[in-house]
Amino acid sequence: MSQRLARLRQKLATQGLDALLVSAPEGRRYLSGFTGSAGFLVIPTSGDSQVLATDFRYVEQGGAQAPAFRVQQITGGWDWAPKLFAELGVRKVGFEAANLTYDTYQQLVIAVAESPAKEQTSLVPTTGLVEPLRAVKDVEELAALQRAIDISDRAMDEVAPTIRPGETELAVAWRIEQRIRELGAESVSFELIVAAGPNGAMPHHRPSERPIAAGEPIVMDIGARAEGYCSDLTRTVCVGKMDATYKKVYDTVLAAQLTAIATMRPGMTGKEADALARVVIEQAGHADHFGHSLGHGVGLAVHEQPTVGPRSTQVLEEGMVFTVEPGIYLPGWGGVRIEDVVILDRDGARVLSHARKSDMLPGGRL
Repeated sequence: MSQRLARLRQKLATQGLDALLVSAPEGRRYLSGFTGSAGFLVIPTSGDSQVLATDFRYVEQGGAQAPAFRVQQITGGWDWAPKLFAELGVRKVGFEAANLTYDTYQQLVIAVAESPAKEQTSLVPTTGLVEPLRAVKDVEELAALQRAIDISDRAMDEVAPTIRPGETELAVAWRIEQRIRELGAESVSFELIVAAGPNGAMPHHRPSERPIAAGEPIVMDIGARAEGYCSDLTRTVCVGKMDATYKKVYDTVLAAQLTAIATMRPGMTGKEADALARVVIEQAGHADHFGHSLGHGVGLAVHEQPTVGPRSTQVLEEGMVFTVEPGIYLPGWGGVRIEDVVILDRDGARVLSHARKSDMLPGGRL
């Protein structure tokens, strides 16, 4: 945690801030180790006097999980904040504009304005201070991520071959979730997607009571959470004999994914990496059928930095972990998406997901 705090403090200094008020749950955990559902971090730019402010429910937990922080018990409202700012001697305090709601911000402003402190605090909206730090994973984070990835890989490999025509999407989704939990995950990392036939044309379809028919594509997007870290994995299968459309679309998506993984390098922008896969799909005549980004970062949140999409100017760095998930979606027919998690090493992308992509089902593919 000390290295993470030091890197954050360097950024705060360049912003001319005296301290940062951290409210995002993922940021709290990343910087302190605290996993409770309520609380704030106050991290001064100088010194070593960071504070975890939380309520009665989490005081003992905070002391155990965040030993580098002084735990301060608070109650509802913001009366504690200006008092703490004054105690720490900080005047220009940044807050996470993307996380703090307008109503909550207004309450904080009123509390600061009504404070008897002689020197009023200046509240400064900030963005992109903690999130970019989380984009590059350290050794401990990679170990937790790999455990989550291994669980979802195994669940996919075990459940996919058992799918039979007539089963509902919901039944398959439940079997996968059960297996993920049996394999030791804390939870699933998002609501699982099982989309069969025409439902697969909706990238974020939620499982329904629709029965799965033989010969149609089934898009399965699953994830596990281990030690707070998320995995994200998509495979597309066909139960029974695949038709010509399925084979052509599947092969195009697979080629797009493998091309991007083989050719992306540190120093590329997210837009440049996205184009590596997108051009393959466009050349196959499906430019209008791949409407989402190629990928996104994964970690304490299932969607985090970096962004890998057609408008992303973010530079991809060594140590960043993100998904590579091209797809083709044909209204009325269905879709194909293939997704793996990769880490960007010095020489390119290294795949962390290992669930099978072929020879999974008789007559079909995964």
